[in-house]
Amino acid sequence: MQLAQDQNSAGYLVSPDPKAPRLIRRVVGHDQTGAGTEISVVEERPLTIFLNGQEIVTAMTIGDYPDYLALGFLRNQGMLHDDEDVTGVDYDAELETVVVRTAHPTDHEEKLKKKTRTSGCAVGTVFGDMMAGLEDVTLPKARVRTSWLYTLAAQINRTPSLYLEAGAIHGTVLCHEDQPLVYMEDVGRHNAVDKIAGWMMATQTAPDDKILYTTGRLTSEMVIKTALMGIPVLASRSGFTAWGVEIAQQVGLTLIGRMRGQRFICLSGEDRLMRDADPGAIAQEPQNSARKGATS
Repeated sequence: MQLAQDQNSAGYLVSPDPKAPRLIRRVVGHDQTGAGTEISVVEERPLTIFLNGQEIVTAMTIGDYPDYLALGFLRNQGMLHDDEDVTGVDYDAELETVVVRTAHPTDHEEKLKKKTRTSGCAVGTVFGDMMAGLEDVTLPKARVRTSWLYTLAAQINRTPSLYLEAGAIHGTVLCHEDQPLVYMEDVGRHNAVDKIAGWMMATQTAPDDKILYTTGRLTSEMVIKTALMGIPVLASRSGFTAWGVEIAQQVGLTLIGRMRGQRFICLSGEDRLMRDADPGAIAQEPQNSARKGATS
């Protein structure tokens, strides 16, 4: 199948394009003093996802990588399997639809009857039982060097992105050791994760030795998606929810949050951390560099 072409940026396989015209719009307004100002704002548009002839969901998204978003959403909902024979992914920009086609017929009518609203920005939706499949998850006990975490945070925070250009957006990055590989952004953190899942499915990328870094909160939804993707480590600049921590501990996911400058907190998988970096040698993060959602 023919999918979106990757972009190259400083070692990334896929990275944000903050100058893409379809993703950002210039808007004129006034500041607190009444003075005129012009700023960049991210676009938000609907994308209706079909699986063969069945309409599944309409997601609100910035509009890049609709093919990866559709594949990843369906995969993370349990409607596609990693070994699924996908025969095509057809995106129609005018109709704002993407159709994923498989070699074998599919019918998810029963799953679609049960819908859960999640805490994800842009209104996340999970069909069926949120916990379905977790009982069969066995994550590798991957060791994580703290030097990798510090290196990843520093590089990702300096990468040109839609967030740095316009704000109001979440980022999620697939990493291997201290190298970020695939950086996706969207108005909803769940969309960014689904894009990465779609890329991994399309490229048949193994999850066993990967780290998922996100700018958003470490909620139950984020933990469940990461575990079902088979990724053993989830890290974030932001904070935790209690249920997210509980699920991470149950499935053996290494969970690290509040990563800013020298600081981070590990609430699951401490035994898998290799503290090979001196926190005192890491530069403190300036107060004005805090991202959206970084304080909770």
